[in-house]
Amino acid sequence: KKRTMTVEKKSSSSELSQLLSPSASSSSNMRAALPFADKFRRMFNCCRSTKNSNNFGYSGGHRSSYHKNYGQQRPHRIILCRHGLSLGNVDDSIYTHIADWKIQLDEKGKEQAKDAGKRLATILNGEKCFIYHSPYRRTTDTMELIVSQLPSKSQVLGKRSEPRIAEQQFGNFQNYEEVQNSRDERVKFGRFFYRFPSGEAGLDVYTRVTSFISTLFRDVTQLRNDGVDMSRCNVVIVTHGLTLRLFLMRWFQIDVEEFETMYNPNNGFLAVMESHSCTQTGKQWYELTEESANHLQIKTRSTKPFVEADNDN
Repeated sequence: KKRTMTVEKKSSSSELSQLLSPSASSSSNMRAALPFADKFRRMFNCCRSTKNSNNFGYSGGHRSSYHKNYGQQRPHRIILCRHGLSLGNVDDSIYTHIADWKIQLDEKGKEQAKDAGKRLATILNGEKCFIYHSPYRRTTDTMELIVSQLPSKSQVLGKRSEPRIAEQQFGNFQNYEEVQNSRDERVKFGRFFYRFPSGEAGLDVYTRVTSFISTLFRDVTQLRNDGVDMSRCNVVIVTHGLTLRLFLMRWFQIDVEEFETMYNPNNGFLAVMESHSCTQTGKQWYELTEESANHLQIKTRSTKPFVEADNDN
């Protein structure tokens, strides 16, 4: 069997060499190479088609084809939540002696998380969800309190701690005065490109959020393959203020100038992205609800593609 495979491999290589060599210009060689050339062309076009599309059913190519059931491939909503008020939000000096990722919610923050859970239950209206959360203590606790307010725990298909949606890194145990000076300097320099001396720039968080979105696509594909009806499933992401804004910046392709005009949402706020589609073309996109866009002061609410049809849903 191995010998046969080796012969076939050598034969294919030989055919390719024939096709690309100058001697292939002869009519006899061209006729012999045509079946292989056609096979190679079809394989190349298949790979190119796959490369230009994503797992949510929207292709970036100009000649896109859309399956009539692609509407079931993408989640009904993507809902982002900023954690509840933490002890660090109340007193900045706590960062000097407690690691940022270990800082807990205060009592008001716990109530905010519970309230977010009640609002999420209303939004879901019985639908399923899959939850990602930052591994920080304040986001993990927020996530657990949100889940505690859902009518049924069976609504949660799964939960995952995801380091790539963690808070921007400002350093280890922070020097209070240095961090405050850096924050003031960041306002003048710009939040996106400013790098904290021992930490990250907003650009670094943007890069890891981009990587996370790719994983999100693959996870949705896996859920769909497992039989989950994605048209009645939602993705919930419990994260931090800056990370939440950078996720939206990446998703909606917001430029740096507009990002600089955006502000953190309130603690416990739910930013809701809803799925839309055109029934005639099959093209799909997400739109940020008007309430969410106004709260975050975002002008770009959608990546709606060019739609030829007059009517869309």
